[in-house]
Amino acid sequence: MFKLVTPTKMSKSSNISALVLAAGKGTRMKSESPKVAVLLNGKPLISYVIDSLKKSGIEEIYVVVGYKKEEVMDILNNYSGLHFIEQKEQLGTGHAVLCAEQELQEFKGSILVCCGDVPMISSESFSKLIELHTKEENSTTVLSAEVSNPKGYGRLLRDFQGKLLSIVEEKDASESEKQVKEINTGTYVFESPAVFENLKSINSQNAQNEYYLPDMVKVCNSQNLKTASLILSNSLESTGVNSPEDLKYLETLISEGRLTV
Repeated sequence: MFKLVTPTKMSKSSNISALVLAAGKGTRMKSESPKVAVLLNGKPLISYVIDSLKKSGIEEIYVVVGYKKEEVMDILNNYSGLHFIEQKEQLGTGHAVLCAEQELQEFKGSILVCCGDVPMISSESFSKLIELHTKEENSTTVLSAEVSNPKGYGRLLRDFQGKLLSIVEEKDASESEKQVKEINTGTYVFESPAVFENLKSINSQNAQNEYYLPDMVKVCNSQNLKTASLILSNSLESTGVNSPEDLKYLETLISEGRLTV
């Protein structure tokens, strides 16, 4: 039985860490295992994510666990530099990040937040996102994708000059907003420790009564902090796994060489 790790305080010289959201059950997968533990071509979904993060050069990785946390921790037992944080209640992605406040409150630098069930985002894409965030000195940078069928995903809303204004979840979107083709991949870079204070101003007044991490864009804009997005070169990398059909689709994309592992 593994125990949750309380990591030691990181040195101020460390300027990039990653936070992987992996607490969900994944009811639609029809599996007793946590969604991130589901196998894609014989390898757990979350292992693809950790491998890409490691390859991008990120050494300190925090994993937010919840449902059947021991199973997820056991899968990742052989990786070095991993720390586990428990989200006892699944109250949304914003809440998941807030669960890491105690462990990361002394960390001054950038935090890349990503999803353990979006396995195909490449190390190159992670690196480009971090590079853009750092170069532009953003407060929040979102990894987005332009897709022909955006159904089910949050949409990036911009003004007439192209400035990123906010992200709206599909369940809260108007009919015109649902026509937007640029979607949120669930991957971001934020600045610590400011991100934790800003998250506390988010409310759960939405269709799912959850604390949405995408609301950070609106919060930062309200404070005149810089926000931006990076559009994936290969939009297929944004494919998440929410059902057995999604899993089969990813297997097909890999076998056809449209995604590389």
